[in-house]
Amino acid sequence: MNHHELEEGHELALDFTKLKKVADCGEDLVPAVAQDAITGEVLIVGYANQLALETTLKEEMATFWSTSRNELWIKGKTSGDYLQLVEVRVNCEQNSLLYKVKPVGKGACHTKNQNGSPRSGCYYRAIDNNDKLIFSEN
Repeated sequence: MNHHELEEGHELALDFTKLKKVADCGEDLVPAVAQDAITGEVLIVGYANQLALETTLKEEMATFWSTSRNELWIKGKTSGDYLQLVEVRVNCEQNSLLYKVKPVGKGACHTKNQNGSPRSGCYYRAIDNNDKLIFSEN
């Protein structure tokens, strides 16, 4: 399945091998969720290592470790659609992070809606009763 079909299609094709790929990238990581501090919308789920967390706190911008490129990824540094840090929270077991953020720019997702605008977040489809994806974006 190509990227366009994966990101814009109606077929469910979950990548259940993602965590294995994350483990194979050679970095010590925890999941990091970016959530809109005002609306509560979950925007992105990524991964952070110590450097990503330190950069998030220093730059006040949500920063992840890109497991596909194996490099630091300051969300929106290039596009201008960055996620301004409001607060970082840690879960009870200290094995995941929650970035509460204020989206700055047009959207947080790298995909675009039918109007050509970046989507506010990456969770723009729902699974229906027939395991098909339906678009549920505004």
